[in-house]
Amino acid sequence: MIMKKNVLLSLVALVMGCLAVNAQKSIVILYENDAHCGIDGYTKMAGLRDAINQSDTAYAAAVCCGDFLQGNTTGAISKGQYIADILRLMDYHALTLGNHEFDYGVPRMRALLEQVGTPVVCANLYEAGEQQPMFAPYVIHQYGDKKVGYVGACTPETMILEGYSFYDTNGILLYDLKPKTFYELIQQAVDAARGEGADYVVLLSHVGETPQSMGFSSHRLVNNTRGIDVVLDGHSHEIFEGVKVKNLDGKEIIVTQTGTQFANVGKLVITPDGRFITQLVKSKDIPYANAKVTAATDSIHQKVKAVTSEVVAHSDYPLVVSDENDQWIVRGEETNAGDLVADAYRYAMKAEIGMENGGGIRNDINAGDITYGDIIGMLPYDNTLRRIMVSAEQLQQMLTRCTSLVPVLDGNFPQVSGLRFTIHSKSHTVSDIEILQADGSYAPIDMQRTYSVALTNYNHEGGGFFECFKKCVVLQESTIRYYEALSDYLRTVLGGTTGATYAQPQGRIRIVED
Repeated sequence: MIMKKNVLLSLVALVMGCLAVNAQKSIVILYENDAHCGIDGYTKMAGLRDAINQSDTAYAAAVCCGDFLQGNTTGAISKGQYIADILRLMDYHALTLGNHEFDYGVPRMRALLEQVGTPVVCANLYEAGEQQPMFAPYVIHQYGDKKVGYVGACTPETMILEGYSFYDTNGILLYDLKPKTFYELIQQAVDAARGEGADYVVLLSHVGETPQSMGFSSHRLVNNTRGIDVVLDGHSHEIFEGVKVKNLDGKEIIVTQTGTQFANVGKLVITPDGRFITQLVKSKDIPYANAKVTAATDSIHQKVKAVTSEVVAHSDYPLVVSDENDQWIVRGEETNAGDLVADAYRYAMKAEIGMENGGGIRNDINAGDITYGDIIGMLPYDNTLRRIMVSAEQLQQMLTRCTSLVPVLDGNFPQVSGLRFTIHSKSHTVSDIEILQADGSYAPIDMQRTYSVALTNYNHEGGGFFECFKKCVVLQESTIRYYEALSDYLRTVLGGTTGATYAQPQGRIRIVED
């Protein structure tokens, strides 16, 4: 019994690392970003927080930096409800919004967050025309004699990535993430939190490290503000304990990120003397669990299994979305999974061309039996298919625009069917665009004609492809969800097996450095 107790104490000491053990406690803030429905990580995070609090050597809390409602089957089949059921038990002290919280529309997001009951902080989300933000810009929690202000920021790029949630069908603005005044709004929230007595300000950021289509990044956010002590970041799925970025006054501020789907749990320690230390703890190494959260996740796993366990097809090789470093290569090059998905769209909608943005294809499928759950995990959103009419000029402009960041990975990168083309990564141009013919050959694109393109409502309405197709005429609207189209293609066209056809990318997209 004594040995077991000693082991437990050693484990607590290990995960707590450098916490000061004295009369004045440290503050430990556990953080996660881009969980994307990786629900098994929640119980470990809650368990670690509980263990630190029970040790009575520090004040411990947990926070969330966005992208939790969507990302795999669990979110897709419940439209976020299962995630809300878990978050209600997490007792987060604050959470901010990621771009994928908008996937089901703002009314659905708000309804789910009301169930969760956690303080939502986002300084830059407004209803169009309103003077006050939709959620509180910040919230303050007291730990002993110190106050921590949590400020929330969501990347304005969400207005492009999830554009259908921000505009109505006539293009009228409904909600606004304020790209023109983004940095100013964050600064105002920081100043207000300080004015209300916050000793420390922690930014819960879903902005990301690499500037995307609108040029925002967490580093630029720090460069343009003052008064933030630490940035707990998300959106770009990177893994680093902390980099130091200079703020407006030249002070170095820590920015940290945990990866995605609970690869790590972040731990921010604020020492009694006001130092900030960040550390990443691998989730698999956390020996703790929270009983209530575990019970909820176990129940959800059973519900999901009942829907998704049916075997749809078989593959002798993996269908690739990411590489061995968990980088989403589907966002920067052709993959066999991208070919398969685009082919499924083209078949389902009887179109000349099929397209999906790389950001919409989320998870690899391993070699072996492919279940319905695997398919939903790869295509986890609630998107439906439609066929639109696209001019050759529009198609060329779209391919140029959506590949302009190569070799940087970008969610707008197109996976295609029925065409092939060459990307010139240094000149940021495309050439040799060819269209698949009925006899299986390819012919140069005819710049005088239009083509039928199968894609999702998301990509047509402005949620992807940089709105390049937003004004294109709809030829056919369907109620087919994109994962249903892939399931049907595997069953009926491929006869339940991928065969040798999709073992490798098929050479539809060529990238040259010139």
